[in-house]
Amino acid sequence: MSNPGLLSRRLTLEAPVETADGAGGVTRSFEAVATLWAQVTEVSAARALEADRAGARISHRIVIRFADDITTRHRLRDGGRAFRIVALRNADGRRRFLQIEAEEIVP
Repeated sequence: MSNPGLLSRRLTLEAPVETADGAGGVTRSFEAVATLWAQVTEVSAARALEADRAGARISHRIVIRFADDITTRHRLRDGGRAFRIVALRNADGRRRFLQIEAEEIVP
């Protein structure tokens, strides 16, 4: 990607917050930490069966301006849609853009 004008979708970056549950485990929630401009492209869709629930798994390629503090523990949100980050890579080799492979689970 060499055209920052293609970053036309506004996404919210969320970081995990873990709170002790009192039984030796943790409860994970997410907290908004930044708002980013992105290009979102649907790559593929497949039926998914998780936790005895049918749905669809949609893979997306999301491109944002480069940031080295985003990890696979974060997620992205577009309104009511949540994208789980699967992989990250330096999209242009010059640390200008970050390409994110993400999955969206649709019930």
